[in-house]
Amino acid sequence: MSTDKDVNNLQWQCASFDELSNLQLHAILQARSAVFVIEQNCVYQDVDGKDPISHHLTAWTPEGEVAAYLRIVPAGISFDEASLGRVISTHEWRGAGVGKALIANGIKALHALYPGAPIRIGAQAYLEKFYGSFGFETVSDIYLEDNIPHIEMLLVAKA
Repeated sequence: MSTDKDVNNLQWQCASFDELSNLQLHAILQARSAVFVIEQNCVYQDVDGKDPISHHLTAWTPEGEVAAYLRIVPAGISFDEASLGRVISTHEWRGAGVGKALIANGIKALHALYPGAPIRIGAQAYLEKFYGSFGFETVSDIYLEDNIPHIEMLLVAKA
């Protein structure tokens, strides 16, 4: 557990693509590349055309760096349901609880945008228990995406 990182000091921002500054967008894409391309050694097209129609939830450090990030994709784009995707905690912030805060804030932000909407995710299979702790249920068999085992999970909004 990181002792010098305090999730309470992060500033949370949920913004449409057009609301992000050039520097914020650069920081987000840099963080996504560091995690998905470099750390996971996965060559794939990160800039997939979904960013301009999505909302972007970012946890910013006081220094203006990305601690955690996810994008909220409207229904009918990645899945029939609205979804959370490109979920990352940056290397420096892992172990500080930022991942739990990210998913909790992501669910709240998605429901603020799309009240009552179910949420579908394509989760890396090893994170099934983590997402299950937020109420997501596994709704698919394991499949490979970019050569990484994934599962689809669904969170049905409570009435």
